[in-house]
Amino acid sequence: MRYRRFGKTNLDLSVFSLGTMRYLASPENAYLTIQRAISLGINHIETAQGYGQSESFLGKAILAGLSIERSQLYITTKISPTPNPDQLEQQIDQSLKRLNLDYLDCLAIHGINTAEHLEQTLQGLSGVEKAIADGRVHYLGFSTHAPLEVILAAINTDLFQFVNLHYYYFFQRNAPAIELAFEKDMGIFIISPGDKGGQLYTPSETLKTLCHPVSPLTLSYRFLLSDSRITTLSLGASTPDELDEPLKVADQDGQLTLEEIAIFQQLETQKIGKLGTDLCSQCYQCLPCPEQINIPEVLRLRNLAVAYDMTDFGKYRYRMFENAGHWFPGRKANRCNDCGDCLPRCPEQLDIPTLLKDTHERLKGTEGRRLWE
Repeated sequence: MRYRRFGKTNLDLSVFSLGTMRYLASPENAYLTIQRAISLGINHIETAQGYGQSESFLGKAILAGLSIERSQLYITTKISPTPNPDQLEQQIDQSLKRLNLDYLDCLAIHGINTAEHLEQTLQGLSGVEKAIADGRVHYLGFSTHAPLEVILAAINTDLFQFVNLHYYYFFQRNAPAIELAFEKDMGIFIISPGDKGGQLYTPSETLKTLCHPVSPLTLSYRFLLSDSRITTLSLGASTPDELDEPLKVADQDGQLTLEEIAIFQQLETQKIGKLGTDLCSQCYQCLPCPEQINIPEVLRLRNLAVAYDMTDFGKYRYRMFENAGHWFPGRKANRCNDCGDCLPRCPEQLDIPTLLKDTHERLKGTEGRRLWE
């Protein structure tokens, strides 16, 4: 296991962190997963009040005793934004009680996903400042599923020591946020690269062939860890054995090999060849859409489905539109009414209404639900 400095917190975190959204089958399963992670060198565990019984399961494991000293184990939890300082402080105390802890190494405001969430957080921040002053919280950060502009605004407040965000080989929209956070010496935590990065633990046969002899999951981890600005990647293991494959790359040097570079070049060639003049370059100039369709994200999912047969991933993400609120904003592509408002703004001159309809036919499916509901 390698360790990296988590920005201005100066904590040395393992390059993989245990995310605890998926180990919820039982307290026993959670305990075994935590212990397995620790035995493999993971020293950072991330949970949240919004993850069902995740905090309580981690608290039970801590109470039962773990094979690592508390001072060597870094724990982050996440609480919802609110403009009420007393409510923020109350949430902190609730988390500490569930976790059987007297302090949190890191606290993140969970889901600064809109400009309103950022404003609410700033209004209520004195509640967190009080907890920092008396030692209940050591460092403050935020997690986000927001548009890039909101992420940059949150970073530019200079109030946070770290950021949890989405950034993957197949989603590089947030590259400017990575750069800005690095310039401000913030710790950078990548959310769910195996799942949100493409459901790469169950890749399509096309993707497996293109990445051979490296697995798509390993290649995703290598892409991220080759970037020295990134501190740690979340592993949302549901069972202990799900930690084994990703941690095979935990001690590898960060620099990409020539073989890996060639695979990435092959992936780009495949994308261009398969999509041709229908390739969406993700410039976001088509927005705003009068029907509130998240056109770039819809067409990104189409890019992946057409280029790499990542249709299952596309369906998984597409069905979240209109079902996940600010966590995944935008309406489904069948809401397009052919108004043509987006067409003159597209530098590739894509027939966006036609591509939206095609995406809907490819990816429409049944609604999903959160794991803990």
